[in-house]
Amino acid sequence: MSERFVKRWEGKHADQPLTTRIKETVRPPPPLKPRLDMAVRRIELQIHKLDQASERFSQRDKSIFAKIVDAYTKHDMEHAKVFANELAEIRKMEKIIMNARLALEQVALRLRTVTELGDVITTLAPAVGVLKSVRAGLSSFMPEADSELGEIGDMLSGIIMEAGQTTGLTINFETANEDAQKILTEAAAVAEQKIKEKLPELPAILPTPPSPEKIQT
Repeated sequence: MSERFVKRWEGKHADQPLTTRIKETVRPPPPLKPRLDMAVRRIELQIHKLDQASERFSQRDKSIFAKIVDAYTKHDMEHAKVFANELAEIRKMEKIIMNARLALEQVALRLRTVTELGDVITTLAPAVGVLKSVRAGLSSFMPEADSELGEIGDMLSGIIMEAGQTTGLTINFETANEDAQKILTEAAAVAEQKIKEKLPELPAILPTPPSPEKIQT
């Protein structure tokens, strides 16, 4: 790891030219690692909020499912189908939340491993792509998460730019997009399985919840 990068990474700049140190004394650029740690903490906070939202939807799911069963046993198919359609929308959002949670968990895990020169750009670039996709899925019903994830993405983009200026490394956008899609695909597969294990199926004659649309990077 270059000495220059270590200083920029940890905030050490004692050996910089006097004019640079004077300029940074007036407006010192924050070191990269503490900002990266802050991004991880903010992502973890969003994961916690998604867990809370998931629990609320889960309780709603149980309530509506009970209504479906009650209507079904009374042969009230009209109300059973109305409740089933409502449940379909609830479960669609539950899957989106599960996808988002698992994807953010992977992003946080990867960001914690950033310790070397090449890790900054190769890890953060796909992370930004994942955050954009997660935002797109949550924006319609969790606007506060949309805003926060946007700020986190901007923070990571800033770190990427500064790391690139310091190291001379550039982003391979094709590889970054592939890595981001891989994270999203794996999260979607795990979420689908978890939802199947967690939620009871509807009676066969009622409509089943549609699968959430594939999130694009």
